[in-house]
Amino acid sequence: MRPTVTELRWRDPPLAAIDTPKGRLRLTLSVGSGLSRRAGDTAGRVWGLGDRGPNMKVKVARQRYGLEHLKPLKDLAGAKILPLPDFQPLLAELQVGPERVELVRTLPLRTLAAPFSGRPLPGGDSAEMEPTFDLDGQPLATDVAGCDPEGVAALADGGFWVAEEYGPSLLRVGPDGVVTARWNPQGLALPGAEQRLPAAALRRRLNRGFEGVCVSGDELWLYAVFQSALEGDGLLATTIWKLDARDGTLAASYAYPFDPTASFRRDAAAGEAKADDLKVCELVWLGPDRLLVLERMSRDARLYTVELNGPAPLAKTQVFSTDDHPEVAPDLEGAALLSDRELLLATDNDFGTEGAETRFYRLTWDAPL
Repeated sequence: MRPTVTELRWRDPPLAAIDTPKGRLRLTLSVGSGLSRRAGDTAGRVWGLGDRGPNMKVKVARQRYGLEHLKPLKDLAGAKILPLPDFQPLLAELQVGPERVELVRTLPLRTLAAPFSGRPLPGGDSAEMEPTFDLDGQPLATDVAGCDPEGVAALADGGFWVAEEYGPSLLRVGPDGVVTARWNPQGLALPGAEQRLPAAALRRRLNRGFEGVCVSGDELWLYAVFQSALEGDGLLATTIWKLDARDGTLAASYAYPFDPTASFRRDAAAGEAKADDLKVCELVWLGPDRLLVLERMSRDARLYTVELNGPAPLAKTQVFSTDDHPEVAPDLEGAALLSDRELLLATDNDFGTEGAETRFYRLTWDAPL
């Protein structure tokens, strides 16, 4: 049964305006990379987050903004330009009303001693394979508190779990934004972090680490998904982990199969339906070992329910497709239940680096999900 889709009004708050040879680079807040509603919250409050901060490929910086002094970096594989190199990744509290979404406050991520940043971690493949530079083309230092947050789970005590791609790692965050624990894969040592996650996480493809996280109703279990297939696993399925929320012990691992690339019609029509672009961007907990999964390419997206006690690979039941709703914008990333039959979806605006704006949609079904 198809849901009713309603777009909600929203305005991206400005971050900075930077003059360039081709006009102003207008950077705006990003809140749609991940969404979560605290269990029991009936006031329409949802938490969102952006990722590591504004970043651009060298090609975009030159062609869109005329930054030709960056030309020496054009052949440097994976190079990214960070217009705000000291940007502090953050959570955003949102109020969802009948017709619009409003920003309540932001909660920057930090330790007791220092802020987190969006720069790559030292000594890892993120720093080596995706070197970062400022707008002048100067290399940026790595940061032991670097993170690229992509998923959030709001908890009953006011805190959060945040999933990030660099490590990839899971962050336990207090109600004040202070990161009280960072769980890294075994084999990735960082000051103040614990090597609690399976070493297999180190096989995540570049910029395709943890993309979504959710918790069980009793908050004893964490579910984390890799955006795309791990290195060595082919490209046609990704991995969902069920972890003990007390110590990170892996309880189960599930193979989530992607749809055929040709079935993503808008991407196929643009000639961009490639297997290495298959991705999962969000997990939502629906009940004991039952999840809602947001699967997409760039333009097309689908929502599936999966039962984690099923066969491997997991069986999927589709509950939404943008094929049926062409009015829905591309780059959907965040999803959160508003009620047992209502879901909030959000797009990723990439901090406005290419002129995109965050779009919010309420999906309403006639029966509970």
